[in-house]
Order: sequence, then structure tokens, then C-alpha cells
Amino acid sequence: MSSTAKRAAITTLVALSIVVAALALWKIKVVIALFFLGIIVAAAMRPGVEWLNKRARVPKGFGVLIHYLAFVGLVALLLWLVVPSATTQIQQAIGQVPTSASDLHKQAASSHGIKREILLGLQKRLEKLPSGTSLVHPAVTVTKTAFEVLVGIFFMFAVAAYWIFERDKTIGLVQSLVPRTQRRVTRDTWILIDQKLGAFVRGELILIVFVAVVLSLAFWGIGLPYWLLIGTFAGILEIVPVIGPLVAGGLAVGVGFTVSWHLALFAGLIVLAVRQIEDYAVVPRVLGHAVGLSPLAVLVSVTSIGILLGSFYVLLAIPIAAVVSTLVDVVLRDVNPADEDVPAVLFAGAKEEG
Repeated sequence: MSSTAKRAAITTLVALSIVVAALALWKIKVVIALFFLGIIVAAAMRPGVEWLNKRARVPKGFGVLIHYLAFVGLVALLLWLVVPSATTQIQQAIGQVPTSASDLHKQAASSHGIKREILLGLQKRLEKLPSGTSLVHPAVTVTKTAFEVLVGIFFMFAVAAYWIFERDKTIGLVQSLVPRTQRRVTRDTWILIDQKLGAFVRGELILIVFVAVVLSLAFWGIGLPYWLLIGTFAGILEIVPVIGPLVAGGLAVGVGFTVSWHLALFAGLIVLAVRQIEDYAVVPRVLGHAVGLSPLAVLVSVTSIGILLGSFYVLLAIPIAAVVSTLVDVVLRDVNPADEDVPAVLFAGAKEEG
């Protein structure tokens, strides 16, 4: 009886420990997500940092700093080129939107059909908006949220910088915990995952620029209102798999309908053409199917992650699916990671020696 009670107590203790650990991990899921994003950023930077270290003998710390300065410079250049025109277009858009209950009432009275219903609905909601000191608390909330976002971004890039130096040490620690016969496979699997994630991120950045530039120019060519805003927005939405391009296409068509159905049709055809070029010409050459996932697997991963964790974590759907897919290949299908093709985007995917 005593031995049975002891085993029952140990089993209960282990089960409770697992539940507590799972709850703790769930509570800090944002930190885990930011840490994983930092690892992904480090994977994208690593080939460039190592190239600078080997070819130009630049210390890795300075190599990371160069990458961050280049990123900040690109963002500043984008803002310098885009913001003035985008600001003008935003002001034009806002200038056409009624901003008070009286303006809404006048436009609703002179409108009909769907437009009238929309304006009346906006009028009702405008009348319910808080005013005066009641707006202080929402303003504080917005400020707090912005501060939390900045802290999260800083944490992510700090993790990426440290991971450049800590990855090999961590791999060595994990290797020491597995049987000696599995150590080489463990290292090769980890490095293959790292290279897949890095290639994916670099390819996504190229696709964002490609889509934003091509769509902006095309929308400008057909005279679509707010062409720069919509084109840039469509490029940024490339980071959201499956859903992002659909939202961008719907937005372009919707804006086109505000002018004429012909313009909406042209905008839709342009988005469709760019998607076809991207899927059949750009993606195979740029990404080279770096993560090794089928479109169906991507769709299921994005939907599952979005439902389970929330919309923010959709950004991690493809990287998580790539990690799981690689582990399944190595562990269950007995694939040798050393024999797998190393994806290369911007940098040659050379094998790393352990």
C-alpha cells in the first residue's frame, strides 16, 4: 500500500508540475514569441555577419551593429521618400471624410442607398463618443501600448544580437544532453532550421519591397486614389501569410469603386497579375521554397496559429511550421539533415562545420 501511495503521489506531483509549467509558459507567451522572433532575426543576419567577419575581418559585434544601422538607414530612407507623399494623400482622404455629426447629417440627407446607411451609422456612433476628460484614460492607454511596443522591439533586437554569439554555445549544451551517436544529427538539424528561417526572412523582405514598388507604380499608372498608401500597405501585408494579400487586394478594389467600376476592375486585375508573377516567378527564384512547405500547409498553419494564439502570432505561423516540418523529417522520416539542400537568399548557403 505504501509503495502504491508513493507512486500515486509522485505521478500526481509530476502531472501538477506539467500543468503549472504549461500555465506559466502560456502567461509569458508574448515573451516567448519575441524571443523566437529575435532568433529568426539573428538567423537572417548571421550569414552577413559571418561574411563580414571572414572577408573583411570585422568583429561580429560590429557586424551586428552594421546590420542594425543599415536597417535604420533603410527605414529612414523609406520615410523620407514615402512620408511626404503619403501625408498629402492622407490629408486628402481625411478632407473627404465628414468629421462632425452635423457634417454627417448633411451628407446623409443628400445621399441615398448604401452610402446613406453608412453615414447614418457613423453619425450614431459619433454621437456616442466620449468627450472632455473621459478621453484622458484612452490616451494614457495608447501611450502605454506604444511604450510596450517599443520595449518589445528593443527586446527582440537585443535577443537577436546576443543569439549571434550564443547559438553555438546553446547547440553544444544540447549536444551534451543527447547520446553521443545523435550529437552530429542534432547539430545539423539545428543549423538546417536556422538556415531555413534566415532564408525565409531575407526572402520576405525582398518580396515586401517588390510588391510595394510594383503595386504603387501600377496604381499610380491607372490613377487609383491614394496609390502610394495602398501600394506600401500591400507590401507590408506580405508579412501576413495568405490573409495579407487578400486584404490588400480587397482594399485596392474598394478604393477603385469609389471612382468607378472600371478602376476597381483594373486595380483587381493588377493585384491578381502581381500575385501570379510573385507566385510563379519571384517566389521560386527568391525564396526557392526555403521552408519546404506546401500552400495547404501554410494555410492550415496560419489559421491554426491565429485561432489558438491570436492575430499577432500569425507572423510566426510559417517559421513554427518550418521548425515542426524539419523535426518531423529528421525524427520520424529518418532524413539526414546534412544531405538537405541549404536554402540561399542573398547569401550562399554553405554548410557549417561542427
